[in-house]
Amino acid sequence: MHGVFSLLACLVSTMQACPPSCHCHGGDLQHVICDNVGLKKIPKVPEQTRLLNLQRNNFPILPTNGFRDMKKLVSLHLQSSRIKEISSGAFRGLKSLVYLYLTDNQISVIKPGAFNDLSDLTYLYLDKNKIPDLSKGLLSPLVNLFILHLGSNKIRELKPGVFSGAKDLRWLFLSDNSLTNLLPGAMEDVENLAVLHLDKNQLSSYPVSAMSKLRVLEELKLSHNPIEVIPDNAFQSFGRYLQTLHLDNMKLKKPDRTTVYGSSTNRDNAFAGVTVLKTAHLENNRLTQLPRNFPFDKMETLTISQNPWHCNCQLAPLHKYGTVTPHAPWGCARTLRDTQQLPPHPAL
Repeated sequence: MHGVFSLLACLVSTMQACPPSCHCHGGDLQHVICDNVGLKKIPKVPEQTRLLNLQRNNFPILPTNGFRDMKKLVSLHLQSSRIKEISSGAFRGLKSLVYLYLTDNQISVIKPGAFNDLSDLTYLYLDKNKIPDLSKGLLSPLVNLFILHLGSNKIRELKPGVFSGAKDLRWLFLSDNSLTNLLPGAMEDVENLAVLHLDKNQLSSYPVSAMSKLRVLEELKLSHNPIEVIPDNAFQSFGRYLQTLHLDNMKLKKPDRTTVYGSSTNRDNAFAGVTVLKTAHLENNRLTQLPRNFPFDKMETLTISQNPWHCNCQLAPLHKYGTVTPHAPWGCARTLRDTQQLPPHPAL
């Protein structure tokens, strides 16, 4: 009998042991660190593990059930591990996982069902990969997702329903992709977004229909897209919340009576409904004027350099408001009159 108990104790000890080449610390070996140790397979770890660091290893394919016995895992680090494919059910069993880091891999294939069981996942990092698109329903299991990083991939299009299920998503980063358009309905499931970065894509026009679904957006970044036109009422659906706006390094032109900011009877209304804007970046465009309803009232930071400004009454508030701070030198391509002697901005 004594021999049986000894054998059981030995087996338990083996099951709870730290994996070879890894370092374990924290109470009950809760943190397992296997950073850059040449692993090619997912190791067995103590069942009480809460943080597993597997970054800088070699896992070309994350297999089905690869983490099945890690039921208490909260944070999983797989950065820079040469991952190319995520199999269906790869994270099955990880119902307590909150943080998943997949940054800086070569992921081009994410099979349907890859994120099944990740009902507690809150932070998902998929940036710096080769993801070409997101299939409808892929994110559906992620009902508690709060922050999603998809920057520096090869995503060309966002289709309706792509964020179905992720209704709590608040921060979405899509910088540095190949997006040419956001189809109507692409944002219909994430109307509570607070931060949206779409900079460094190939958007040639402002995606009016898709953006109109957003209700409480506080920060929008569209920098480095070849957009020439910001249409009337572009930000109106979330104008009462918008505080930070990046429109720099684009191809924005001066407001035009008939094409840029609307019809001849309803022009210069790009900023209609925007009431709390504090920071705006407009540098390096082709702007000669600001829209008549540009919201100076709450402005704290405004960058406008590298534009061929025509200095007229529409720029008068730049001199009137001490809170407006151009961060780089700016000047007038053409001075129409001395703005210091012009009447106050019509919106004041």
